Amino acid sequence: MARICELTGKRPMKGSIIWRSGKPKKQGGIGTHITAITKRRFFPNLQRVKALLPSGEVRYIRVSTSAIKKGLITKAPKRNWTKPEAVKV
Repeated sequence: MARICELTGKRPMKGSIIWRSGKPKKQGGIGTHITAITKRRFFPNLQRVKALLPSGEVRYIRVSTSAIKKGLITKAPKRNWTKPEAVKV
């Protein structure tokens, strides 16, 4: 399953880890040097939320937390369904 927000379209981004060695000049060293750069991916913080869609349908969607905080989704109302009583014979 793709890690994409269904509302904002946020998706994983490319980045890198930069490995440094040495002591910073501010801390009394001669400066840091980059020894390696490794590729990595930054994933969006996706949550599976039960939401009420504009069509009136209630279903689970994968949404980023920033979309939830912005109020882009309306959470589904709680069900008030009760179990039917058993029929006595």
